[in-house]
Amino acid sequence: MASSPSQNWNKQISNYKIKCQKIIQVSKSIRYAGLINQYGRTLTGVIRPGLRTLLSNEPARNEFFLIASLLSMRNKTSGSLGKMDYALFKHNKVTTIAFQRSEGIYYISLNQSTTPKAFLQIISNIKKII
Repeated sequence: MASSPSQNWNKQISNYKIKCQKIIQVSKSIRYAGLINQYGRTLTGVIRPGLRTLLSNEPARNEFFLIASLLSMRNKTSGSLGKMDYALFKHNKVTTIAFQRSEGIYYISLNQSTTPKAFLQIISNIKKII
């Protein structure tokens, strides 16, 4: 029997969640890994057990919308500048990395104490997963 569109969608989301769980396992520095769509809506996300979120619901939605909008506009210049590998956003409390892929944008937050050398290794390992 063929799967319904709803079943196919749920299976895809389940696969994305598994990827996010694998990303969390890459390093103890990773606080959160999620996948957002081109409109900034969360498709799935995983926070490291024992940690609390830094953003409540509305600020998180705004952050994801901002990142999705920025990367969408950036995508229009990829012909001139080349395809973007990842974007790194350094904040006072966390650093976030965004990877734009066909299924959406992987949004990962890391502890502020993560060293530049560790970033490169984390990024390399995440790219193998996604």
